[in-house]
Amino acid sequence: MKRRDFLTGTTSAMLLGAMPRLAMAKVPMPYDRGATPPMDDRKAFIDWMVQHRDEDANFLGQRYDRLLQLIAHKDVWDDRNKRAYLMTPREDFVTAANLSRVYEWHYLDIGYGVTITGPHTVARMTETIDPQFGEKVLEVGTGSGYQSAYLANLTDKVWTIEIIKPLFERTGKVYDDLIAKGYNEYSAIHRKNDDGYYGWSEFAPFDKIIVTCGIDHVPPPLLQQLKPNGVMVIPIGPPGAQHVLKIVKNQAADGSIAVERSDIYHGSIVNFVPFTRLKDGTVSGTHNGG
Repeated sequence: MKRRDFLTGTTSAMLLGAMPRLAMAKVPMPYDRGATPPMDDRKAFIDWMVQHRDEDANFLGQRYDRLLQLIAHKDVWDDRNKRAYLMTPREDFVTAANLSRVYEWHYLDIGYGVTITGPHTVARMTETIDPQFGEKVLEVGTGSGYQSAYLANLTDKVWTIEIIKPLFERTGKVYDDLIAKGYNEYSAIHRKNDDGYYGWSEFAPFDKIIVTCGIDHVPPPLLQQLKPNGVMVIPIGPPGAQHVLKIVKNQAADGSIAVERSDIYHGSIVNFVPFTRLKDGTVSGTHNGG
């Protein structure tokens, strides 16, 4: 498997909703994991990002304003995760029709019957697993690619699986364009088009796992591929009544394993697209019921 298993994208830049920026010259300065934009001043943040990343000031202002809401709602709390949010251009991962709503609270349609998760939920789920640099993270449900891009600002080892082949191809084009422009952090993302229920055993075990689709149980292969003392976040429950659970695979001194569960929203329901399955090479039905 190559580092990035991209297929040739066939969707136009207009559908990707990002062609105005992607057509521009490369970013002015190489990506630096040690560099952090100002977080305590809106104008200073915008100026820094325009200088370092050549991003659109209007979107940057919206991104910063949403950060303040993420902090207020306790969806993000440490500086590493705040930086990851601020460094990820969500506007490059939505469709053109939704550019005007890109930093709104809720999820947005991206076609193929799926959505891009809202920024509050992405931030809280990511902060919950809190990937450290060098840790291996598996994402199940690549979707738009935004979550993996966010993760790539926290660790240099990201694996992600997407079941819908045309969406996988489209997201590959987004990443290729951004990497060509200078977003070199996305070169850390390994991708494949497959059924994520079975994880990615070739690269297991993983320090952290994040699942972005809803299911009524924890998939045994994912729990098996999670390292001892590793952390997973996953939406669990029937359609329309899912709770986002933090799963910790605790290992005692004697080597025994105990799984600890907690609800990161303290009982509130958060709806996700269903965890679909592949049958004879075709997406058909869901993995609910085991």
